[in-house]
Amino acid sequence: MGRGTWSRTVPDGLWEIAEPLIPSSKVRPQGGGTQDAPEETLFAAIIYVLVSGCAWRALAPCFGISKSTAHRRFLIWSRAGVWGWLHEEILHRLDDASLLDLSRAVLDAAHVRAKEGGELTGPSPVDRGKPGSKMHVLSDANGLPLLVGFSAANTHDSLALKPMVQGHQTRHDPHCGRYFKSQRLHADRADDVPHLRKLLPGKHICVRIARKGVEYSERLGRRRWVIERTMSWLTGYRRLNHRYERKPGNYLAFLGLAAALRYYKRFLKLTM
Repeated sequence: MGRGTWSRTVPDGLWEIAEPLIPSSKVRPQGGGTQDAPEETLFAAIIYVLVSGCAWRALAPCFGISKSTAHRRFLIWSRAGVWGWLHEEILHRLDDASLLDLSRAVLDAAHVRAKEGGELTGPSPVDRGKPGSKMHVLSDANGLPLLVGFSAANTHDSLALKPMVQGHQTRHDPHCGRYFKSQRLHADRADDVPHLRKLLPGKHICVRIARKGVEYSERLGRRRWVIERTMSWLTGYRRLNHRYERKPGNYLAFLGLAAALRYYKRFLKLTM
């Protein structure tokens, strides 16, 4: 199989960033296994599944690898934290190029139907009580996803605010001395909870959350529309549009990879 058959699946230069993050493969005692499959091909196959939303068994034959090989390597790399490291590496490149706008962070959530059920699912209040989950995204002022999270569909949005903000503030690279901190946080009325309004100023973050019964969330639209666009971008990856993975860690892995892809495409657009 020639590389050109599937090379368009992976944006130019992305594999060169991802390759150093890939853990070395181990030879299986019984012989065979994934060690003979080119890692670049496996990486492209995983992205193909994310973008197309196809089942592993429907993996395009042009990749020349079995569905079990691709799925097994996806699980190995996910457990090794590859997608999170890739997201972080591209975030650092954007920061180096002064392309991150941390003057404000924007938080929002989106519901996804859980086709297969599994952990972290619950009756969706926006889908007639059908089993679902919820993705949480914290972005910079331009809508670039800084942090992603995951919960059951019946989890109140306000319960995600504290861990998302803490996860963002503790993101730190001791080698580069990076510390990402936003000056303001924009969220909708679902996050208008008294203890959260007290928490954020204590972390030196200016709160911009619509007050229930006082002002409409729409007034924040000039700031928050970027996160709506980001949600649209992410759910455009068909593997994220519905949740097919019973294990929440697998869905979160795809979500992290999608965030890294969105980062990288933005990086290419702004630096070319």
